[in-house]
Amino acid sequence: MAGKVLNLTALLILSKTLVRRTGNQLNLHGKHSNVHASGSKFQKYSYLADRSQELQHQALLFHVEGALLKSSSLFPYFMLVAAEAGGPLRALLLFLLYPFVKLLSLVSEELGLKIMVFVCFVGIKKDRFRAGRAVLPKFFLEDVGYECFQVVMGFGKKVGVSNLPRVMVESFLRDYLEVDDVVGRELKVVGGYYVGLMEEKKATRVVLKEISGEEKVGPHVLGLTSYNMSLDQQLLSCCKVICLVSETDKRNWQVLPREKYPKPLIFHDGRLSFRPTPLDTLVMIMWVPLGFVLFISRVFVTLALSYELSYIMLSLLGMRATKTETNSSVTPIGNKERTKGMLYVCNHRTLLDPVYVSLALKKPVTAATYSVSRLSELISPIKTFRLTRNKEEDAKKMEKQLSQGGVVICPEGTTCREPYLLRFSPLFAETTDHIVPVAIDLQVSMFYGTTACGFKFLDPIFFLMNPTTFLHAKILEKLPENFTCGVGGKSKFEIANYVQTEIGKAFGYQCTNLTRKEKYMFLAGNEGKIQFARTAS
Repeated sequence: MAGKVLNLTALLILSKTLVRRTGNQLNLHGKHSNVHASGSKFQKYSYLADRSQELQHQALLFHVEGALLKSSSLFPYFMLVAAEAGGPLRALLLFLLYPFVKLLSLVSEELGLKIMVFVCFVGIKKDRFRAGRAVLPKFFLEDVGYECFQVVMGFGKKVGVSNLPRVMVESFLRDYLEVDDVVGRELKVVGGYYVGLMEEKKATRVVLKEISGEEKVGPHVLGLTSYNMSLDQQLLSCCKVICLVSETDKRNWQVLPREKYPKPLIFHDGRLSFRPTPLDTLVMIMWVPLGFVLFISRVFVTLALSYELSYIMLSLLGMRATKTETNSSVTPIGNKERTKGMLYVCNHRTLLDPVYVSLALKKPVTAATYSVSRLSELISPIKTFRLTRNKEEDAKKMEKQLSQGGVVICPEGTTCREPYLLRFSPLFAETTDHIVPVAIDLQVSMFYGTTACGFKFLDPIFFLMNPTTFLHAKILEKLPENFTCGVGGKSKFEIANYVQTEIGKAFGYQCTNLTRKEKYMFLAGNEGKIQFARTAS
């Protein structure tokens, strides 16, 4: 009997909630049914799109989740915070609680939001939280609607309003969309740690005064939000016109193209290479045990089998690789230089780049490494040696290894996931005149095998746990003799820049002057001694 009473009570609560939400929605639409009427405060989204030439002298308050982003689900962003800042157990807890959160959201969206914030942030040290800057901007940018982005960027002053904690959205809005200010929820901190509770938003009217420098908010302020979002009363009072975005508008929007980003996304961190929706997160959780078995199998194959058999078996295990090469890239070394090997210079996408080069050449080579973990060296199927970043000592090591055979080096000094190349260190150019550039392009399906803030020893494990990977290696032409330090008399910087440019042309990568140090300072707040950025030049 008690169970029936509880079920009936729950049903009544759900019914009242649905009636209230439906009533609000009907009231909202009813209130805005005259959006085309002259002088109406509420207008459709097209009101702004039709006045793009008039916006540069006006200010805009726009709701990030309700208007700018195509998706209305906040779960992927909280899952990224839980997984990248809190770890796998916190991510699993959030996933298990999500059905309960969705149910509570029918009663109160605010309550569901507070639960996700608490699970993701409680116990996280404030000074070490970098997901808002290093991880989330990539996924926010990939969810921005292009048409709405064009409207927002047309305004002279822009203020982003978000229901999310400020630390999650501020870097994305300020650094990549050049927004003047952000109205978001602050997180309470005790003893340097987040306690998982949110404070109220900064007053919208105060923000407008700050960016305008005026005591009185002017009349040229417009608002942009969604039909489905509860309208902030401060937003209503500050704006002369509120423009509303419908779900139909969002579905018709295109995704913001990478080339239209106001600032290029060159560096980002985190292990997850996909947008973790609830369904995709479930797939990942189910895959992890099988992925670990796959990791063990792939390591065994590379250590136990010959190059020809390894290439075939790894393809069967989901690690596909292709190569292209020119005839001149395999030109034999002259008689006077038979004691020296060939130096293969490649861009850096993953720790396994030298292994792929070795498989593509079908012969053993030695890999020059910087700060890789002992585990990576232990499971490497090819010989490795460490560089110290001391010019004289590293030059001696390189010459010694070249006297014994071919060497692979990645002069960027660190990995870059995006289609950009970091500045090439010129050390390799002084070591030998026998240089072959190798361009590498890599796609992963679930996990990134690199990190700036995480544990380096997990890099090969995550990479080899991917369901599938695809790598394309282009072995380019050997540098001509007239373009070397020894015979050609070129400077080491000319050669380094030339090789960087040739590798960039192979896959359309953009060359930059960014360095390893800048990457780690941006992503991790250190110089990368154990473990970013100007615009591309």
